[in-house]
Amino acid sequence: MQFTTLDAFLNARLAEFTKGPSAMIFAEDEVELDSTLRHHLKAGFRCVVLFAPPGFKLARDLTSQVIRVDYDLFKGGRIDEAVTRAIAIAPGTWLYYCYNGEYLIHPFCESRTVGEMLAFHAEERRDAMLTFVIDLYAGNLDDAPDAVTLDDAWLDKSGYYALDRLDPANSYRKKDRQLDFYGGLKWRFEEHVPYERRRIDRVSLFRAKPGLVMAPDFTFNDEEYNTISCKWHHNLTAAICSFRAAKALRRNPGSTYEIRTFRWHNSAPFDWTSDQLMALGLIEPGQWF
Repeated sequence: MQFTTLDAFLNARLAEFTKGPSAMIFAEDEVELDSTLRHHLKAGFRCVVLFAPPGFKLARDLTSQVIRVDYDLFKGGRIDEAVTRAIAIAPGTWLYYCYNGEYLIHPFCESRTVGEMLAFHAEERRDAMLTFVIDLYAGNLDDAPDAVTLDDAWLDKSGYYALDRLDPANSYRKKDRQLDFYGGLKWRFEEHVPYERRRIDRVSLFRAKPGLVMAPDFTFNDEEYNTISCKWHHNLTAAICSFRAAKALRRNPGSTYEIRTFRWHNSAPFDWTSDQLMALGLIEPGQWF
């Protein structure tokens, strides 16, 4: 099923999307587009919607499994606007968003679906889940010049940190249970990354409700959605394992010739399991055993 405009998709109010959990994949290019879609279909999302320019090609088997919306992020399309408008037609639905070349890994994802995780999360009276964007990169840039390869993906096993999130509207006081997280390639190569794009935290999983709005910095106008956990104990967190930063650093003329490798002494091969991310402390199972 394909829609030629965002308005056409929203006006259709598809039952499979509004029932959820639903994933919205925003394509910046065609790099690993098919693998991104397959990963999230396998994760257990009831509906997967691809927002991409009409010229982007998909594998034949995916055309019947994915809803497609013609949407170009480089020709006026904005992810925050599309997500906010999708929220308005699906109150009560769990929604998720990411870019191509990004892969959701949640605790115990090998044996439990995203729907099962969100059902537990909702029982803990949480309407949003903090996710961390963990940078992936090719181990050998000679073999993968664009830094993207699923077979030889690496990640940083340390170098992550958090700072208090301050409220400029309230004399720069600390916000309750909110932190700004940093690390990965955006930290190690920060001279090539604008300050406002260095954070690695996103609220990628959330339950839609009337009046909820996503800002360009991936936060929401409901402050509780931006918190890392509830007040009484730690909650589940998940990771978005992403080639996006590595790909951008390789394409940026200011950095491509300065970076010979992304590997350093704290690099480790990524084994695509939640156990590895939990052992490194990058995702949190909370009370879900």
